[in-house]
Amino acid sequence: MLKWLPKYTLTKFQDDLVAGITIASVTIPQSICHARLTHLPPIIGLYSCFVPPLIYSIFGSSKNVAIGTVASASILSASIIGDEVSPIENPDLYLCLVFTSTFFAGIFQTMIGIFRLGILVDFLSKPTILGFMSGTATIIILQQCKGILGLTHFTIEADAVYVVHSLYHHLQEFLTMHVQSSWETLLIGLVFVCFLLLAKYIKHKKPKLFWLSAMAAPLVMIFGGLFLYLIHAEDHGIPTVGPLKKGLNPLSIGHLTFNNQHLRTVIKAGIVTGSLDLAEGIAVGRSLALMNNDHVDGNKEMIAFGMMNIVGSFTSCYLTTAPFSKSAVNYDYGCKTAMSNVVMATCIMLVFLFLGPFFRYTPLVSLASMILLSTGSLIKLKEIKELFKIDKFDFCICIISFLGVVFLSMDIGLLISVSISVIKILLNAARPKTYKLGNFENTTMYQDVEQYPSSSTFSGILVLRICAPLFFANAGYLREKIKRWVESELDLVTSSGCQNLEYIILDVGGSRF
Repeated sequence: MLKWLPKYTLTKFQDDLVAGITIASVTIPQSICHARLTHLPPIIGLYSCFVPPLIYSIFGSSKNVAIGTVASASILSASIIGDEVSPIENPDLYLCLVFTSTFFAGIFQTMIGIFRLGILVDFLSKPTILGFMSGTATIIILQQCKGILGLTHFTIEADAVYVVHSLYHHLQEFLTMHVQSSWETLLIGLVFVCFLLLAKYIKHKKPKLFWLSAMAAPLVMIFGGLFLYLIHAEDHGIPTVGPLKKGLNPLSIGHLTFNNQHLRTVIKAGIVTGSLDLAEGIAVGRSLALMNNDHVDGNKEMIAFGMMNIVGSFTSCYLTTAPFSKSAVNYDYGCKTAMSNVVMATCIMLVFLFLGPFFRYTPLVSLASMILLSTGSLIKLKEIKELFKIDKFDFCICIISFLGVVFLSMDIGLLISVSISVIKILLNAARPKTYKLGNFENTTMYQDVEQYPSSSTFSGILVLRICAPLFFANAGYLREKIKRWVESELDLVTSSGCQNLEYIILDVGGSRF
């Protein structure tokens, strides 16, 4: 903050004010949705978007990102901790474990930043994250059938087999029990989904109207709540959010649980979700910074994320990062500094103090419809197709990550795909690609002769590029590889009338020999 605050002007504040109010309107419904994904009270989602943005504005190095909760980390946290403690049977202990895992995630993120170990996060490659996000989105979409169909019972497991089985099992409830309320809920849900799809379609056709898509979710909450208030939702059995507590974040430091029975689970949840949040948050910050030729310090970002999650765990918040959706809105609306996060947090505070009762009648089906549309965009079919064209191995990593998340569990799917990514790195180092280089006439440029047939070679001179440094694991392989190149080149030299191969030039890992 000390870098940008002394130069802060009223003009910048005007831009940050507009951006902050806009992302607050998007954050309120999304935070309530994400709290439901984590099986937490809706107010916890709002708490998580008040304190962490204030902490980030002090320590963060990016001026574009907006801080908040994300769907992937929410459901991953619910999956890991839910296997240990049921959020339905023991909600108080479950909530304490979520706060504790957030604390460990913050410690992990801070230590990585202090010791400059950001390379650990880099093992979460794009194919891994792409497959994980797609698998997570699939599970989330299936789980939202509960809200759309108005089902009163549903599984809290996070794999497709359990979710589909539960959906099939409880369809009888939809067809026979509470028929009127279920069909009313379904009808309202379809109306909300159609409205959100229309807003996205308009944004796609007319990009200048992107604000309509950003405001669609708040409008669904406002008009949905108003409609249910007027028709007396409780008389029709349509589930709503219910009353929200008034007041600022209560302290939760006394609720952190470090007993041996659950310690392993909360540490595991903290490290896994913390790593995923770091990868997403830093990637979003760097992507937006490149658009303005700015610089984002990765290690400072890690410390900022860690500090906001540590403080958040003390103040009734769960894991937060820099979501792409809110950060994109923040950037589009012209934010100039991290002050936009302060403005957003102030708006959330006003909701706590004065506007909480207005959200009492917000229909749960509206939250389910918003989750359906927002998580559907996480399935990047176009990028997966491009991955198949570019690198088949990376495509396999993506698919394995997706299948692992969908049919096993999120943490196991993520672990398997990361392990395969590490194996790929080792294979590339042990079996590096080698190219024969040719020269472009009247230049000092050398490129692969197979890729650039117009480049020319010289009789008696062999130029090879080895795309890795030499070390014990690839020495034997490269010796045989170079031997075959030399034998092939000698045949060409002999046929051209030259008696021997005069030079071999090796370009190894950027060092020429």
